[in-house]
Amino acid sequence: MKKENISIIILAAGKGSRMKSSKAKVLHTISGKPMLYHIIKESRKISDDITVVVAHQKEAVIDEMHKYFDDINFVIQDAQNFPGTGGALKNVSPKNEKVLVLNGDMPLITAESLEGFLEMDADIIMSIFDLEDPNGYGRVIIRNNHVEYIVEQKDADDAELNVTTVNAGVYAFSKVILERYIPDLNNANAQQEYYLTDIIAMANEDECSIVPLLVDEEYFKGVNSKKDLADAENIMQNRIRTKWMQEGVSMQLPSTIYIEEGVTFEGECTVENGCRITGESKIISSHIKAGSVVEDSIMKNSDCGPMAHLRPLSNIEDTHIGNFVEVKKSTLKGVKAGHLSYLGDAEIDEGTNIGAGTITCNYDGVKKYKTLIGKNVFIGSDSQLVAPVIIEDDVMIAAGTTVTSGEIKSGNLVLSRTKMRLVKDFYYKFFGKH
Repeated sequence: MKKENISIIILAAGKGSRMKSSKAKVLHTISGKPMLYHIIKESRKISDDITVVVAHQKEAVIDEMHKYFDDINFVIQDAQNFPGTGGALKNVSPKNEKVLVLNGDMPLITAESLEGFLEMDADIIMSIFDLEDPNGYGRVIIRNNHVEYIVEQKDADDAELNVTTVNAGVYAFSKVILERYIPDLNNANAQQEYYLTDIIAMANEDECSIVPLLVDEEYFKGVNSKKDLADAENIMQNRIRTKWMQEGVSMQLPSTIYIEEGVTFEGECTVENGCRITGESKIISSHIKAGSVVEDSIMKNSDCGPMAHLRPLSNIEDTHIGNFVEVKKSTLKGVKAGHLSYLGDAEIDEGTNIGAGTITCNYDGVKKYKTLIGKNVFIGSDSQLVAPVIIEDDVMIAAGTTVTSGEIKSGNLVLSRTKMRLVKDFYYKFFGKH
């Protein structure tokens, strides 16, 4: 999408007290990324001049966004002296002639949903919803496609209460309008805040053009509570799943599958019901079976599950990971691990078979160590590999063996079982039975 001659200001200074959380509202996550991230990501598709206004937990918000973006301007609102949405714009200097003002708690906005603001020409473009039940919202009074005024519900008369058009909270202003009216805003109201909406009344008095833009509520939905957060997550997840199914990914019972924003698929992939795929996971021509979790890992020409767990920084290629197998920070190429194993901090090469109950003992309580396993190694069930350990190609490890030696040479059989003893009639003697 072409970047337009428009500046974008994102208001992200509020506390969000209705979230009932110590975390700044705009840092609550939707599909693995903070709400504010989603808004900035979409804004960057249409503008190269983006300013985020912060106040509450400003350092945390700025630090978190710097993890993802290095081309965003941050302005700190003087919330003590100039509170409110109007006060947020006091120290912002957009460089373009049209200025789009967004809210930091609208994570479902897309670049496409903002196109109407780019196509229309007016001093002020004001977004509106048309709701069946507008109870609780201020009403927007429109005549002849011109916004005349906004009235809060508590101040509305009967005729105004019958209006179903409400303010969606996003505006496009000409830069001239902001420069003219922002300095004139005052806080002579019950909340003692500077309101951006007061510009509408002032601009009307000067006969400026103020046009409404009807927008889809789904995209402009504000998140003000944990319930809103869950609703927004459902919408975002449906978008993500739909996108990848349209790209050719097969999903069984897609509504049960959770896929984060940074996940990518290539080739023909299948995801069964109840799966969770997170982080920057990359799935290439692979099959994720029911109930499996893949976290920030790479799968290529492989399958995992059912009920498998690939923890962060796992990289499997041409590999079968079976049920109840957990892999963490390991690279497996051409490996079979059928069931009930833990493989952590390991590198395992092609042709190797991991028996049920095998674990890499990678942590001694202080440090973590690596296990290196070569090609065509056969590891019997219930084996423990105490890292650091190197197992060369063409090695057999007998079931029940604990490998503690630092290096096992090619061709060896490793066997550390205790010799089995049989005590005749012990059961009867122990329980006093005959």
